[in-house]
Amino acid sequence: MLWSTQAADTVLFEQNFEALPAGPMPKEFLALAGEFVVGVEGAAHFLELPGSPLDTFGALFGPASAEPCSLEGRFHGTKTGRKFPTFGLSLRGAGGYRLQVSPGKGQLEIYKGDEPLVGVPFAWQSGAWTSLKLTLLKQGAGWVVEGRAWADGTAPAAPQVRWEVAGDVAAGRAAVWGSPYSGTPIRFDDLKWTVQQP
Repeated sequence: MLWSTQAADTVLFEQNFEALPAGPMPKEFLALAGEFVVGVEGAAHFLELPGSPLDTFGALFGPASAEPCSLEGRFHGTKTGRKFPTFGLSLRGAGGYRLQVSPGKGQLEIYKGDEPLVGVPFAWQSGAWTSLKLTLLKQGAGWVVEGRAWADGTAPAAPQVRWEVAGDVAAGRAAVWGSPYSGTPIRFDDLKWTVQQP
């Protein structure tokens, strides 16, 4: 059975950073690598990853969960010449399933850990906020991983990228990821993790 995405949701974790001052990352986050901080620009508050060093960085948050669920967030980055950032979010721990925007490839991809599984064309806009939604749904004895990405206000009705998993998927925490290959900061905001009810 494929679990319905239209059922009532239970929120596992939600953070929009609006009540937090500029400074250290909240204690509910665990940085795997990278100097994440809370940034403030005007009335906007967000989590920010600096533009250097040039590597891949992540931060875990929320409880370990094995439930069918969805994770959403907004991301902001900029290109520098022909250099692009990459960014994404994941479920089921650091080695779990990640939905990633890869502007250098022009793709929206699903990864398992650091291994790319499937990708589809995606036109990323430098300097604009991009929303991502990653969903894990139970299907028979296995799971389905679905991903959506869109500029603000244009959410797609159907997933753009999809991957089927045979067998079970281990429990784990959620995470955000960023690779500031363009040398400019990456911002994260409006994180929301919900359990999908059958």
